Amino acid sequence: MTKTTVLEVSDMTCGHCEMSVKETLGGLPGVESVEADHVTGRVEVSYEKEKTDQEHFGRAVEEAGYTLAAS
Repeated sequence: MTKTTVLEVSDMTCGHCEMSVKETLGGLPGVESVEADHVTGRVEVSYEKEKTDQEHFGRAVEEAGYTLAAS
């Protein structure tokens, strides 16, 4: 079952930041697609719920050097 979630990454400032976040999240098991927009800080992740969960996304974003905005 594919699920989509939206993350807010508060400190993406350029296209390079977008690519870093997309590559990091896209490398997680079960992630099917990632779209990021540094202007809005919005990151949309489509993933297979059985293979990963949202908790992994936050850790991956932080390990890449970025910060999730508080929800």
